[in-house]
Amino acid sequence: MIVAEGMMRVRGLTAIALTALLACSSGGRAPAAVNDTLAESGRPARLLSEWGLFADLKTLTPADGVVPYHLATPLFTDYALKYRLVYVPKGLAARYDPKEAFAFPVGSILVKTFAYAPDLRHPDDGVRPIETRLLVHSARGWRAFAYVWRADLTDAELKLAGATIPVSFTAPDGRMRHIRYQVPNMNQCKGCHVLGREITPIGPKARNLNVSHDYGDGVVENQLVHWTRLGILEGAPADPDAAPRVPAFDDPDAPLTARARAYLDVNCGHCHRPEGPASTSGLFLTWGQPVGPNLGIMKRPTAAGRGAGSLLYDIVPGRPDESILLYRMESTDPGVMMPELGRTIVHEEGVALIRAWIASLDEEGGGR
Repeated sequence: MIVAEGMMRVRGLTAIALTALLACSSGGRAPAAVNDTLAESGRPARLLSEWGLFADLKTLTPADGVVPYHLATPLFTDYALKYRLVYVPKGLAARYDPKEAFAFPVGSILVKTFAYAPDLRHPDDGVRPIETRLLVHSARGWRAFAYVWRADLTDAELKLAGATIPVSFTAPDGRMRHIRYQVPNMNQCKGCHVLGREITPIGPKARNLNVSHDYGDGVVENQLVHWTRLGILEGAPADPDAAPRVPAFDDPDAPLTARARAYLDVNCGHCHRPEGPASTSGLFLTWGQPVGPNLGIMKRPTAAGRGAGSLLYDIVPGRPDESILLYRMESTDPGVMMPELGRTIVHEEGVALIRAWIASLDEEGGGR
């Protein structure tokens, strides 16, 4: 069963996923129908269907051996609903890592479908997929491919040069939004999915996956436990409480600081880290970054240019309106906004969270 990653704690099924029951949900892994030869080669197929990842494209039912998952806090992409799948070749397994993305064997594929409902206050009604992205671990390394869905939803077509798609929807706050959804080109994919000099996954880390998932047919299980039981993950602690965990950013029962740090980690930390594309900024926003100047506390920007506006510090404790971090999150100016890619509008709920977090910080950067 595919679970949508959405906003405001949306974790329910959508109309396109009602019949997506997996053979693996009740126990063992059935033989996969995925095109392993294509995955290992690193060559892009012209159509999404050629990969064999879906048993039924019309319902987005995964093929046998293709497992749905979600992140505790997903990256924001203009309020798009997201459906994630992972495929690991039969007989192989990803290697657990307590901090970084798991080490997936050659032939593995990470699948992410972006979709919208007409009214995101009712995310189960009238959902239409817009784009499906594949991150394929070929013999030549990870390769990223974007597929845009046809109007009749019979298949999705490869778009190496990217695309711009007009989309209208009602946002969770009830406001009507009209956006130009951006499908990234191959170089833009590299802009985020790079660690050092290599393309790498971002989402499938222990802290993001250490949460229960509804697999349908009455099966609700911690994702680390489920992956281990299916044989697609090795080395994870038997007890999920021994693995790192981040909260959902919109979980009102979780501490404010933990929610804010989880949000910054998944939305910003893949670039803002010593090995990332934004390393020269000196602003590091990963989950484990200690409190201090590199987290932005009273840190002057190194080369923000007009991106800093008239502000002096990345984060001024207790003063969100004087903090460059929030200023850039609230902007839609291409020369100012952060993140630079993946959004064209402001994530109102995310901005509200970071505003509240900065307001709660004391002079040393401690919060609640």
